[in-house]
Amino acid sequence: MAQAFKLNNQKSSLVVYGTSNIHDWDVKTESYDGAITFEDVSQGTLKALNITVIAESLKSGKNGMDKNTYKALKTDDYKNIRFTLLKVNTITLKGENTYAVEATGNLNIAGKTNAINIEFVVEIANNQVKLVGEKKIKMTDYNIEPPKALFGTITTGDEVIIKFESIFNS
Repeated sequence: MAQAFKLNNQKSSLVVYGTSNIHDWDVKTESYDGAITFEDVSQGTLKALNITVIAESLKSGKNGMDKNTYKALKTDDYKNIRFTLLKVNTITLKGENTYAVEATGNLNIAGKTNAINIEFVVEIANNQVKLVGEKKIKMTDYNIEPPKALFGTITTGDEVIIKFESIFNS
C-alpha cells in the first residue's frame, strides 16, 4: 500500500553554495514544498518525489545579491524551481530504516528542464522521512548567466552545490 509524506518546511533546509572571484556565497530557501511517496515504506521503495522551491524565497541576507540572483533566475517569468523524480536507479540498505538512493529526475530552473542523476540518503522513523544529499550543477546548463556585480568586477563561478535536508511527515 502506497504511503505519502508531505514536506515540513519549518524543519527542512535547502542551501545553494557558490563561488566568486572575491568570496564564496550562499543562498537559503525560506519556502519550499514537496511530497514523497513510497510503494512500501517499510522497504524504502520510493515511488514519487516532487519538490518545489519558490525562486524568490532564496535569500543571501544581502538585498543587492538577492536582486542579482532573481534576475539570473528570471523570476519575473519563472516563479518556481522544481524537481520531479523520474526513476529510482538503485536503493541500498545502509542501516536500520536507512537507504542510499541513486535516482534520476527532472530539474527545472529558470524555465529550462534537465534530467539529472542525484544521490541521497533516506532515513525513515516515527512517521517521518528525512532526505539528505547534495548535487553539483552548472548554471549555464540552465541557460543562466552566472551573475556579476559592481560593473562586472565581481563574477560568480558557473558551478553551484545544492545541499538539502528535507523532512517529510505523514
